[in-house]
Amino acid sequence: MKTDKLIDVLSANVEPIKGGELRHALAVGLGVGGAIALCLMFAIFGLPADAFRSEYVGLKGLALALTLGVAAVGAGFLVRLARPGQPARLPLLPIVLALFLLIAASCVTLALTAPSAWSRLMLGPQWSACLVCVPLFAVAPFASLIWALRKGAPTNLRRTGAVAGLVAGALGAAVFALHHVGGSIPFITLWYGGPILLCTLFGALLGPRLLRW
Repeated sequence: MKTDKLIDVLSANVEPIKGGELRHALAVGLGVGGAIALCLMFAIFGLPADAFRSEYVGLKGLALALTLGVAAVGAGFLVRLARPGQPARLPLLPIVLALFLLIAASCVTLALTAPSAWSRLMLGPQWSACLVCVPLFAVAPFASLIWALRKGAPTNLRRTGAVAGLVAGALGAAVFALHHVGGSIPFITLWYGGPILLCTLFGALLGPRLLRW
């Protein structure tokens, strides 16, 4: 059989990937993964009685806005990554801008604080729990996103896995923020941003294995 005829045979019954179906699958994946992570958080810590006090509202709102914003931007990009032939440029500007503002606010906070109190601001009582729980709560969202992405046809598997890890890590951080947001902006920057970056790196490593056609 000639090459041209072989190509015609292979492409005869190929159906285009529908963006609506992919968006629906990703939405289901995000919802299911987020719900499982939330249930896991309540199973481990219970309902945090002191997390809704007035002094925590501002930091909690900041942490939730940042983490859910990163998850939303990343999820929108996943729709494009799952469809071959779509532009694959990551919309980094909103994420980079948010990270820059957060780091700048942390630097200002530390500059206005005595150096002897820096360790209290940057570590806090639950830094180790944050380091463990954010990746733990990201497992279910990551697995559900991989399930959704396998319904598409991603071609850049490492980048797709990295963004899936980014979204899952941001969701895991948002869930943990409901329990304990930390006592300062430097704490949020270090112990929420660090685990999210770690989840992104793991996603980049696992993407080529889990998303292989």
